[in-house]
Amino acid sequence: MPTVRRKLEESSSEDEEKHDHLCIAWTGISRKIPVLIFHAETIITKDAAIRNIGEHYHLAYKIVRTESRLVRSIMNAHGFHEVHPNSNDFNLMWTGCHPKPFALRSFSEFQKVNHFPRSYELTRKDRLYKNIQRMQQSHGFRNFNIAPQTFILPSEYQEFCSAYSKDKGPWIVKPVASSRGRGVYLVSNPNHIPLDESILVSRYISNPLLIDGKTRTFSISY
Repeated sequence: MPTVRRKLEESSSEDEEKHDHLCIAWTGISRKIPVLIFHAETIITKDAAIRNIGEHYHLAYKIVRTESRLVRSIMNAHGFHEVHPNSNDFNLMWTGCHPKPFALRSFSEFQKVNHFPRSYELTRKDRLYKNIQRMQQSHGFRNFNIAPQTFILPSEYQEFCSAYSKDKGPWIVKPVASSRGRGVYLVSNPNHIPLDESILVSRYISNPLLIDGKTRTFSISY
């Protein structure tokens, strides 16, 4: 997160920090945009050098309409100090709701938030798959063949049954707006799938790409 740009540019030891500090990566064409890199293990190691980065530049965060002990622990371990939810003096806002556009427009360049407008287009499974389909139609299936065959029920139930008749499965069922594996299960018969709520059904991948023998989840932050 490029939260420290102004103060770093004023620092007389900028060149040294570009190369030496574990928490700062310099980006951009001229490598003048600092990006702060968080190290989760610092919660345990309590590395003073990492904690110093937030303390030195007086970095602040606030948590609004949610509670996250993990986020608070990581921020504190990096030397950030917490401010009141109503304060405007912050670098990072971690919120449980989506800020209104007028609120986002009032942010300074160095202020970041964990939600952005229409992020559900990526975070909701039904919207994500529809967007993948749209890209397949616009740019070719081969270029966006990044997801297994999927159906959104109950609206595509007949299409799913047709595909099931050719491949008995198993198929994996997921709620469209859940997380952390909640409500996910396998089925081998369409009759086992409830149709009273919107769900996503995908062809189960029996041999997924593994890293060190385990599946991985990758998160992208903006």
